[in-house]
Amino acid sequence: MLNYIWAAMIVLGVIFGALNGNMKAVTEAALDSAGEAVSLCISMAGVMALWVGLMEVAESSGLILKLTRMLSPFVSFMFPGLPKNHKARDYISMNIIANILGLGWACTPAGLKAMEELAKLEEERGNPAYLGDGKCTGGKRERISSNEMCTFLILNISSLQLIPVNMIAYRQQYGSVNPAGIIGPAIVATFISTLVAVVYCKGKDRRRRRQKAA
Repeated sequence: MLNYIWAAMIVLGVIFGALNGNMKAVTEAALDSAGEAVSLCISMAGVMALWVGLMEVAESSGLILKLTRMLSPFVSFMFPGLPKNHKARDYISMNIIANILGLGWACTPAGLKAMEELAKLEEERGNPAYLGDGKCTGGKRERISSNEMCTFLILNISSLQLIPVNMIAYRQQYGSVNPAGIIGPAIVATFISTLVAVVYCKGKDRRRRRQKAA
């Protein structure tokens, strides 16, 4: 869907520029933006290499393991149905830690692994892996998302960030006088979003349990 949206925006922009006699400006903007995109990618690659390297050092030194254990009570609170020794707990914790440090790209592998383990857990529980026979979905069979999967996805999207690395890099790339000035507002905004996510997830979980009991 996003591909169609971006393609439509590009086509409409070119048509609008042609109708207003600004094709030269459109061409120059496209070329300049392409150059800026390459420069930004190089800058972000350096920043991510630094932070991913620090994450590797932290994992090798045992710091990640300690942080994972510290997060264990929170994970148990948010995922009461998740067995204590399940592999998904470690991946969920690593994903949360990476998000807190602002490493959005680095947290993706842990997030995918967590989803895989949660899917395996549903199969072990004997729950159906798919919904429907595909007749109403264009021949495609749709996966059922478990309560743990939905909770994890919401937490991942709304995660608290103490160091918004990506935003700092963007601001520095585009000449901000104080690139790190975003840290304070980012902490406040992501703290509120995480708090709302926790309240929402626990509320939905409680409602689901009441419906099952009834």
